Amino acid sequence: MGLINRKNHEGSVAALPSPPSSNEKGSFTDDADVARLEDGPETSLHRGLKSRQITMIAIGGAIGTGLIIGTGSALAKAGPLSILISYTIVGFIVYMVMCALGEMAAYLPIQSGFTGYANRFCDPALGFSLGYTYWFKYIIVTPNQLTAAALVIQYWVPRERVNPGVFIAVFLVVIILINYLGIKYFGEIEFWLSSVKVLTIVGLLILSLVLVLGGGPDHDRKGFRYWSNPGSMKTLYGTGDTGRFLGLWSTFVTATFAYLGTELVGVTVGEAQNPRRVIPRAIKLTFWRIVIFYVLSVLLIGMLVPYNSSALSFATKQTTGASASPFVVAMIESGIGGLPGFLNALILIFVFSAANTDLYIATRTLYGLAKEGNSHRIFAKTDRRGVPIYALGLSALIACIAFLNVADDSRKVFGYFVNLVTIFGLLTWISILVTHIYFVKARQAQGVEKHQLSYVAPFGLYGTYFALGFCIVIALFKNFDVFVHVEGRAGGEKFDYNNFITGYLGIPLYLIMIFGYKIFTRAKGRTPLTADLITGKEAIDREEEEFLANKAAKQGGNQAGGWFYRHFVAWLL
Repeated sequence: MGLINRKNHEGSVAALPSPPSSNEKGSFTDDADVARLEDGPETSLHRGLKSRQITMIAIGGAIGTGLIIGTGSALAKAGPLSILISYTIVGFIVYMVMCALGEMAAYLPIQSGFTGYANRFCDPALGFSLGYTYWFKYIIVTPNQLTAAALVIQYWVPRERVNPGVFIAVFLVVIILINYLGIKYFGEIEFWLSSVKVLTIVGLLILSLVLVLGGGPDHDRKGFRYWSNPGSMKTLYGTGDTGRFLGLWSTFVTATFAYLGTELVGVTVGEAQNPRRVIPRAIKLTFWRIVIFYVLSVLLIGMLVPYNSSALSFATKQTTGASASPFVVAMIESGIGGLPGFLNALILIFVFSAANTDLYIATRTLYGLAKEGNSHRIFAKTDRRGVPIYALGLSALIACIAFLNVADDSRKVFGYFVNLVTIFGLLTWISILVTHIYFVKARQAQGVEKHQLSYVAPFGLYGTYFALGFCIVIALFKNFDVFVHVEGRAGGEKFDYNNFITGYLGIPLYLIMIFGYKIFTRAKGRTPLTADLITGKEAIDREEEEFLANKAAKQGGNQAGGWFYRHFVAWLL
């Protein structure tokens, strides 16, 4: 690949319209200031993420405990067919989100990521709200992952022997160090951590398939037996079709949050080498990751474990660790022992990787806010390794609230914070989809044709509108069960006030930031003709041309290796 279809439209950049006026109202700094931040060596990230690192992060980056642990509670609540339907449909929605993000990122891989796209293509207010809600999410999720890691270690070292705060401190120092060393080391470490996660999931899938076919110690070929007895769909809060539908809908919420974090690739575009080739490849791999890792996993688990299993009921009451995983339940049901300890070690790697990437996302999101003029410009300053050290310092300092979880009385309050910010992940998808709609309309109005793009969303605006509608519905009804009277609820309340507030407060906060920003700054939204599709593109084109020229020089102008090398080995180099 060269510049975007360089042979077909040489000089097309000059033919595109000029960017919006730098005096347009609506940002804390004018566009000229933002451009100087973008170009200055003291405020620039380094494109140090290699193709193989981006590829592996795309495959394994969002694989976490939501898949290997969270699927158990969904199965126990609604049955195997329900989780298969929900994980498939939500997986398709996630793919639509990634396609929308990929089209924008491959065209203009700017360092401020999708918050920058919202600012430039849609409305500065959306970029402001999106950036801060996304940052809030990850400065809360990061310490939560650190706490989960400390809890997993209690499998070997009981709380009575060593205070969990010691392990939280150790993990926090390590992830700060990894992020401080620079994108080169972060990318390499995450490459290997993601590789372990991928191998773990592949191993669990192979083992599950063997057990389904009767290869376990019990030699019981289960097939779809449990789909008949006790059944494929379990009723929830009712009977008949209503109960089955409510059970199904509850798993849509579980599936949604299992997929959250997939948009990580959109945060890395500003540090990716040759992003116009790497990003489309990562998006395509996302589809196969969804099909193989998520959909196939829930299918096999639904075949191996009945939803009324006593072992599954016990697992869903656990908070973390191998004992909470439905895969361990499947092993127990099939007569396999001795693996929970090994799986616990792998879960520890999952959680550590999640904490590491969460701190990275928090740092780069705050950096992006500063680049767009929505935060103090000190957070856009980088060191010689291209690390936004001040953004890293603040995000790491806030991560110290993980120590609150050491005390039992504060853990419940912290749990409310986690419930509050998880809605921000869904609002991020909504924001990306809205931005993509504005981007498509802008490129059509400004004469940017599809053949000028490195990647085009395969379902176009139809897929974006479908995913947007579904995400809005999930956001509005994700906590539907707070309206349902449940016998035995704490305090005997018919209405769950605590979960209602923490589950929905994120939506008005998101909207308040949008409209508050517009009122305070009098910012105007972008129109198709004023959306900025140009600023920074010429510099990115030059970077790509230089990268490809250097790569061609190293290869001596010849394509190395044969078909096997190009398809199965070259991407690792």
